[in-house]
Amino acid sequence: MKTIYKKLLILVLLLPFSVLAQNIVSGTVLDKVSGQSIPGVNVNVQGTPNGVSTDFDGKYQLGNLKNGDKIVFSFIGYTTIIVDYSSQKLINVSLEEDANQLKEVIIQVGYGTVKKKDATGSVSQIAEKDFNKGINVTPESLISGRIAGVNVTGGGAPGAKADIRIRGGSSLNASNEPLIILDGLPLSNAVPSGATSILSTIDPNDIESFTVLKDASAAAIYGSRAANGVIVITTKKGSKGRVKVNFSSQVGINTVANTIDVLSADQIRTVVNEKGSAAQKALLGKSSTNWQDEIFHTALTTNNNISVSGALFNKLPVRLSVANTDNPGILRNTSFERTTTSVSINPVLFDNHLKIDISGNLSFGKNRFQDEGAVIGSAIGFDPTQSVYKTNSRYGGYYEWLESNGNLPLLPARNPVARLNQDERRATSTRKWGNVRLDYKLHFFEDLKTVVEAGIDRFDSSGFSEVSTNSVLGFQPKSFTDAGYVNLGNYSNYTDALQNKNLNAYLNYTKDFDKIKVDVTAGYNYQLFQKERFESGELRQPNPKQDVATDPDINLQSYFGRLNLGYDSRYLLTLNYRRDGTSRFSKDNRWGNFAGAALAWNISEEAFLKDNNTVSNLKLRVGYGTTGQQDISAQYDYLRRVTLGTISSQYIFGNTVYSTARPEGYNENIKWEELAEMNVGLDYGFFNNRVTGSINYFDKESTDLLADIAVPDGANIRNQGFFNVGSVRTKGVEFSIESDIVKNENLTWNVAFNTTFIDQKISNLGITVPGFQGYLAGDNIAGGSGNKIQINTVGFTPNSFLVFEQLYDSNKRPIQGAYADRNQDGKIDAGDRYRYHKPASDYTFGLFSSLNYKKFDLTMNWRASLGNYIFDNVSSNLGYLDAGLRRQTDLSNISSDYYNTGFTFEDNGTQRYLSNYFVKDASFIKLDNITVGYTFDKTLLKSASLRFTAGVQNVLILTKYNGLDPERFNGIDNNVYPRARTILLGVNVNL
Repeated sequence: MKTIYKKLLILVLLLPFSVLAQNIVSGTVLDKVSGQSIPGVNVNVQGTPNGVSTDFDGKYQLGNLKNGDKIVFSFIGYTTIIVDYSSQKLINVSLEEDANQLKEVIIQVGYGTVKKKDATGSVSQIAEKDFNKGINVTPESLISGRIAGVNVTGGGAPGAKADIRIRGGSSLNASNEPLIILDGLPLSNAVPSGATSILSTIDPNDIESFTVLKDASAAAIYGSRAANGVIVITTKKGSKGRVKVNFSSQVGINTVANTIDVLSADQIRTVVNEKGSAAQKALLGKSSTNWQDEIFHTALTTNNNISVSGALFNKLPVRLSVANTDNPGILRNTSFERTTTSVSINPVLFDNHLKIDISGNLSFGKNRFQDEGAVIGSAIGFDPTQSVYKTNSRYGGYYEWLESNGNLPLLPARNPVARLNQDERRATSTRKWGNVRLDYKLHFFEDLKTVVEAGIDRFDSSGFSEVSTNSVLGFQPKSFTDAGYVNLGNYSNYTDALQNKNLNAYLNYTKDFDKIKVDVTAGYNYQLFQKERFESGELRQPNPKQDVATDPDINLQSYFGRLNLGYDSRYLLTLNYRRDGTSRFSKDNRWGNFAGAALAWNISEEAFLKDNNTVSNLKLRVGYGTTGQQDISAQYDYLRRVTLGTISSQYIFGNTVYSTARPEGYNENIKWEELAEMNVGLDYGFFNNRVTGSINYFDKESTDLLADIAVPDGANIRNQGFFNVGSVRTKGVEFSIESDIVKNENLTWNVAFNTTFIDQKISNLGITVPGFQGYLAGDNIAGGSGNKIQINTVGFTPNSFLVFEQLYDSNKRPIQGAYADRNQDGKIDAGDRYRYHKPASDYTFGLFSSLNYKKFDLTMNWRASLGNYIFDNVSSNLGYLDAGLRRQTDLSNISSDYYNTGFTFEDNGTQRYLSNYFVKDASFIKLDNITVGYTFDKTLLKSASLRFTAGVQNVLILTKYNGLDPERFNGIDNNVYPRARTILLGVNVNL
């Protein structure tokens, strides 16, 4: 009997353990696509408080279960999975990304975040997976053609700045650049000498997303600097979980895609023998030199990046990256090299109440420049019958035109190869920037949080320019009376230092009152910009000049606030306000008030659409706001100032040298530009958001434009300066659509398309004098002296071309010297010039295609522009006979357009330079990039996934324009550094 009791006791004691063992389930949660573990996944029993989270390896163990329980696996950004429990001991789950959830979050929109479905303004976001592929040397190229209303025009030089315009810009002479916010730090548009752009120091691999605030209702919270839109850049951060290593390496072969069409050596010989004088025929050389081939070459670009992210001590999220980009230009002796290091630390403390984001970045740059316009211009115009080198030449062995007495003539072009090799221009730069953000949710009042951000951006550069003592560029007359020459060469150097300090402090209150959601933000911003420059003159020349210039500090201080109200996720209201003060203006004009309001109606949340199988999202938005502009080169133009003269403006009395002092012009009434904008938009999604997009109509007007204009005689002590005059009105429509055309287990095909129409006109220039034509604008063109081809006139697009109307014969060939007498006064003069087309396009288009089949992927991005025109300044300057035969002592080359016109000489001064014949249609379609890749998912290496890529950038251009490239930001084609065509190979390793 005792034995029986003992056995029963043992069974009673073991029963809880056996029951417990049967009621425990464990497993691992993975990402369905990458196969990587997911930490922090919520594993809960539906309808009960019983739940756990996966650890850093994605593993979990959940107990106290009974048959029939439903286990819910959920994690933000992924679709939720529910599994029925029936005594399983092991449940492994693979979660799939939820496209709808991922599209909801917009990062850092005006001192905070907002879900996409709750956004009321015109806001677009593009994340890493949708960036343009290929070798992206600078960050701007990641989004070129990808966002409706955002136009990105890059240059051909290594590391060149890209011009970004959001909805066509808003100003005439002040900055049209958008405000860029980098991890909470507003950047200055100023760049030190020797650097290329404010974004060129950033490694594109470190960027997680771009968010663009396009309309004034969204951007008003940035007030005085948001008239041209706002771009918020968010970099990658550390994450919880195991340590992950990513390495990417790309190699690109840069080739010359196109050159300027000029006459060959044999063609020049034919022209000179037929049209030239005996003296000119005697100048013909025996060589056949393609000068453009001599200055351009094929170059090898490399781009390497390694990053490590994960949690230190299983608690501290950290990300560290190091990268190097080496980009030699296709123009010899030009290059751009960047080495970057970035670190991000993102701890969360005190039971998720305190979030800390610390980012630090260090960038080193090495740039090699040339006088690109002069070198390329010389290559276009230099006589192709001459050789590059000449025996016994005292100019470093290079051929140069000489007078009969051996002296250098002043007018002919210089040997372009000699210019490249005898003119050295180098610069180095160091940029240190970072931001610390403390986000504290009060323990005793969790609906309120306080945020403090402090950031600094320090940008230093130094460089030099050195001309060889053998170069013709270093030869100068010994004196004004001595006919001889002396070559001292030239050497000058400089250092620049820019610093930008920023402080944000704000409170945010968020509370849900049943169906009403309230989100209120209020805060203060302080920013200080400082600049110092040292510059030496020509140190090898007598009495070299040296100058140290410290620009006045620019201080901005602001108070801002925002109110978001939502009712039942259907009706949304956003109010923004900012009061800005700047040291650029006087006390009477120093402060400006900027505000915005937007309403949104989530129609798809209404009862009649909520369960609709076709319409998954439909939101109507209406917004209005005001923003400002104060970014001009004249920092303290309102002050009456007296400046001391430099070494070149001193007065010598006896043996004493006195510095001169002179009063400067001023404008005490200078103030903000202001922009008012209305936006009406519709966001849509169909078939469970398989098809998504938006339509926007906007109407904006800039008033009190800051323009650099001429001053009437006697009205000021200067003849030109900044004044608030006129207004510009811009209207437009944006349309975007994106769709997963095919989406199944093996094949996914996503296509995104956008288009923008913009109509921009000057509505006022503040001048009522009869006969006023407007202000000449834009860059000087080659040909004549100081000629401008563009003008700002009321009723026309800014920078419209101002030209003579060319007359044509019956064969539609231009008649030399024949222009329309448009004002019917019996003569051809400046009064007959008229406005004819403009550089800005009417329509822009972007198309992005991403195709994935099993382990293969193929991406393409196209861009197109319609209605933009370009002034062919190469043909206008070199497309006539006398351009090559203008002197008896030297020869030049001629544009091949000479065969189209038969023009022989300059007519009536500069009229031929300004003919509308040279204004050409520059509409285009471009295939910017095509990339193919293949991924080995831990098949080659057990511990790593490998992806190999190959592609081509700047693949093809379809256009009527027969010049170098139809895409020219300022609308003038003149000695442009060509964009390279790049063949690339790459590998990406994930550990």
